[in-house]
Amino acid sequence: MAKSAGTADLALVRNIGVIAHIDAGKTTTTEHILFYSGALHKLGGVDEGTTKTDYDEEEQERGITIYSACVPFGWRGHTVNLIDTPGHVDFTAEVERSLRVLDGAVVVFDGQKGVEAQSETVWRQANKYGVPRLVFVNKMDVVGADFAKTLESIHHRLTRDYAADGRPVPVVIPIGAGGAADSPRPFAGVIDLIDMKARFFDAGDLGKTVRTADIPDESAADAKKYRELLFDVLTQHDDKDLITSAVLEGQDPDPAKVRQLVREQCLARIIYPVLSGSGREHIGIQPLLDAVTHYLPSPLDRPPVTGTNPKGSKKEERRKPDPKEPFSGLVFKASWHPNGHRFFVRVYSGVLKPNTRALNAGKDVKENVAKLFHVHADPARGLEEVESGPAGDIVCVVGLKDTVTGDTICDTQHPILLEAITFAEAVVSQSIEPDSGADKDKLALALGVLQLEDPTFKVKADKDTGQTLMRGMGTLHLEVKRHRLERDFRLKVRVGKPRVSFRERLKAGKTVEAEVTRLGEKPAFAKLRVSFTNFKTDRPVTVRNGVSGENPTPVAFLAAAERTLTEALQTGELGYPMMNAQATITDAGFDPQLSTEESFTAAAVQAYREATRDNVQLLEPIMKVTVTTPKEFFGNITGDLLSRRGVIDSQESDATGGVFEVTAFVPLEKLFTYANEVRSLSQGRAAAALEPHSYEPAPDEVLRQLLGE
Repeated sequence: MAKSAGTADLALVRNIGVIAHIDAGKTTTTEHILFYSGALHKLGGVDEGTTKTDYDEEEQERGITIYSACVPFGWRGHTVNLIDTPGHVDFTAEVERSLRVLDGAVVVFDGQKGVEAQSETVWRQANKYGVPRLVFVNKMDVVGADFAKTLESIHHRLTRDYAADGRPVPVVIPIGAGGAADSPRPFAGVIDLIDMKARFFDAGDLGKTVRTADIPDESAADAKKYRELLFDVLTQHDDKDLITSAVLEGQDPDPAKVRQLVREQCLARIIYPVLSGSGREHIGIQPLLDAVTHYLPSPLDRPPVTGTNPKGSKKEERRKPDPKEPFSGLVFKASWHPNGHRFFVRVYSGVLKPNTRALNAGKDVKENVAKLFHVHADPARGLEEVESGPAGDIVCVVGLKDTVTGDTICDTQHPILLEAITFAEAVVSQSIEPDSGADKDKLALALGVLQLEDPTFKVKADKDTGQTLMRGMGTLHLEVKRHRLERDFRLKVRVGKPRVSFRERLKAGKTVEAEVTRLGEKPAFAKLRVSFTNFKTDRPVTVRNGVSGENPTPVAFLAAAERTLTEALQTGELGYPMMNAQATITDAGFDPQLSTEESFTAAAVQAYREATRDNVQLLEPIMKVTVTTPKEFFGNITGDLLSRRGVIDSQESDATGGVFEVTAFVPLEKLFTYANEVRSLSQGRAAAALEPHSYEPAPDEVLRQLLGE
């Protein structure tokens, strides 16, 4: 990466991610991107477990990407910071935190399966952060691959309202589909609709050699049809008349102007340029790389980042992607390493330099920035030390002490607190203990490291049983953590059966008054009025001090009450954390002689108990289950989902009527073994995807079962 911090360099920077449903071929596509760009000298293979971005043993064993890896490389004079992200929903935090700091994305779809359940999830996440994106229809070489059908599924499932959601528009289409053994026109290459030329890729050197040729006669009609579609869509928003006049006059518009218009509309998310290819067959990757540089944004194309001033005023602060601005950056990933934790920082403004001090704005502590690095996907290749991290760059910092994922670091003289990354609540818990009592402290340390790395992985002690519980996004998530403890930390551990992470909610808002006059045998005094309410949307527990500034109650006493209320709400009445609860201390009274922090702690406990008495509802996690099944097993699948207390939301068939997709909402406690059972119900031919959806009131029998009644 360029080590200077000039604005001209920023225009040639692309911070992109590759996102997809699991098994869409995302990692294979990423491998080819790195291979053709020269970042890799040899192609790896997912099936062989030799891909470079899947460097973790767990990833290689399972053939899925778990940890996002940041790899810088060059392409046609541009610098691309590529973040490879997982497709499995259990690792949604990796996708979430990557999208938060990306400028653009490539979304990979399976040319045979089209939009799948987790394709929708990652697409929604990209919408959440306003990320412009390209679409790459992969696996055009497989049996049943259908480019037109995949386009239709993207429209139907993801961008139905073109005015609000943008429109998928092909710019590179396939020549043929499927393999030679099963198709009269097997997939052989691609057609660039802008310059109307065919591209063929030499299998002899793994697709490195690209041959440009005239469009084959049998593909001419398709090319004409899709080119007309492209121009029809582009001219609807061609305010500068870059191509409209030429198109109306029947002329071929200037390809450079077409690309300029495609870029403008891609950045505005009016369109999503669509390309096609096959990573496995080494076809179509170079045009995808070209599209990344042509159409996806540089840091200069993104709006200024906004935050607040953490120093009392809380006023809005803005930082432009300019090296001359004060430094600001977001720590979007932390990873454990034997030689010291590594913190990945997206630099939004200014320049981060080694041997300087940076402010952790949320914690109001200063951190030492000793050295900066770029990190290759494979840790064995080591770190590349850099002299600076200019605006728009992604760098690795070693040695931060008090910083975790989601924290803002910034110029000490110009503080800004950027919006934190929000993560979904963990839905599964599991007890864990070391095989040997002598490893208890070592296990606690290792679990702390895993929490640092992964915000959706939580560890806490069960007050009733004394057990250590780890909580995560799914059983695979927790299984991977257990394997890491055994492999990376050399710990032998025992785990219990997975359990549902229930939540609690106040049935109704309530304002209570609590007064303490004695602590044990001693006189004491504390008085509180606390208003308990529910947020309408999912939010973490919040406790506020709303006492008037004219009230003389010492701040330390009120702070003790706040801490107690926070802990109580996070523990819950039934032993599960509260959801969406807010407690506001609206008034307080104290006695100069008798009041202490302990008396206010006792008053807070009393207020909490009064507010929750007969006013707590148990919530259970509900999963969105999407099953794709052949028609003959449709009845088995739907009947089984209903038997699990599931509610069928939709059921749709493909164009042939031979394959159905069923979507249902099912309690998590009924799904721990579902992945295996759905295969039994369908002779191994149905596939299921699960993702957390919501928390809903649990039936009375679930509560009675939990209470042992």
